[in-house]
Amino acid sequence: MSQPKSLRDAYLIINAGSSSLKFSVFCGAGKAELEAVLSGQISGIGTEPKFEAKDAQRRVLADGAMDEVAPGDRAGLLGFLLSWMRHELKDTRLVAAGHRVVHGGTRFATPVRITPQVLAELEGLIPLAPLHQPHNIAAMAALAEVYPELPQVACFDTAFHQTRPWQAQTFAIPRELTEEGVRRYGFHGLSYEYIAQRLPQIAPELADARVVVCHLGSGSSLCAMRAGKSMDTTMGFTALDGLPMGTRPGNIDPGVLIYLMREKGMGADALEKLLYHKSGLLGVSGVSNDMRALLDSESPQAAEAVELFCFQVAKQATALATAMGGLDAVVFTAGVGENSAPVRARVAEKLAWLGVKLDGAANRAKATRISAAESRVPVFVIPTDEERMIASHTLDLLANATGAAAAAPLPVAAE
Repeated sequence: MSQPKSLRDAYLIINAGSSSLKFSVFCGAGKAELEAVLSGQISGIGTEPKFEAKDAQRRVLADGAMDEVAPGDRAGLLGFLLSWMRHELKDTRLVAAGHRVVHGGTRFATPVRITPQVLAELEGLIPLAPLHQPHNIAAMAALAEVYPELPQVACFDTAFHQTRPWQAQTFAIPRELTEEGVRRYGFHGLSYEYIAQRLPQIAPELADARVVVCHLGSGSSLCAMRAGKSMDTTMGFTALDGLPMGTRPGNIDPGVLIYLMREKGMGADALEKLLYHKSGLLGVSGVSNDMRALLDSESPQAAEAVELFCFQVAKQATALATAMGGLDAVVFTAGVGENSAPVRARVAEKLAWLGVKLDGAANRAKATRISAAESRVPVFVIPTDEERMIASHTLDLLANATGAAAAAPLPVAAE
């Protein structure tokens, strides 16, 4: 009689938005063995849901409408995903789900197992991230509805920045407001945490270095890291602060908002729409929020949007170097940072006075190290992997957990 085939542990990683749910699946018995086996998304939630999935080699496994599920039924959509996984990943068992959560407030400095109490606390943070937090929570609740026995873990984009000194976290406002939670939180923490672990593997001599990491994408920010810890970052109370982004303005004089309220009659909803959806590269260019389209465009306004972006990246990187008392390395990551050689080149040119100089060929080839031999400051391109970071945290948390739910996961594979 043949022995039953052993099942691999699988971790479902979820990044939920208002109209889409991105997911990936990692397999492995330990962090060093974690392997991404598939990724995809459910898009068009609330209107016309579509399911897409690819394997580790980027081959299409599924691509089609989800007509059998009501458009707004998140539990039903997640149930569809689990059913599909059950048939697609026959040699695995789902042991946990890890969620990207935008805001952890001051309470959550590390990943946590999701419980009703944790969910209630996360709901209390919705006013701090009204466009993101509700959808993060909705995915947790929906998954618990269709798979209540499955352990779920929340990993926070704000947690990495809790190591910053107080002056990097505090606004110059009345203390009672600071104590109520009006402070600089910072975001993209899971991305920065991954880079903090990856950079010493690439360049061990920089393990204790002062590094500015440029997370440049549709949402963009910079982080000052020393010895792998966050010392300062450009985003603040919300993800609107800091650099210009695809549709967000970055730094803006608060007096502009008062002016718009008084002179243009704009209320909170109108300001929110302006600041989150109509500003940034899109607002300046009038062409697109996509850096690729702007670089390809012959529009003078598109060129100005690119120049403004690169100017602000260099300007704010210099400020972060000041916060650390020096600069030992620069890292580019995320969609624009990893893929746009022209943006990297323009930023580096503006940082030349700090000793930054690129090797043009290496930059165009997207080599890992793109600085010239004579550059006093080494420059790297390191792809980020927030999903792997979440999977790693989820595995760690469950490995240290006790109780039957963590020890006896239910199989994804059909019996």
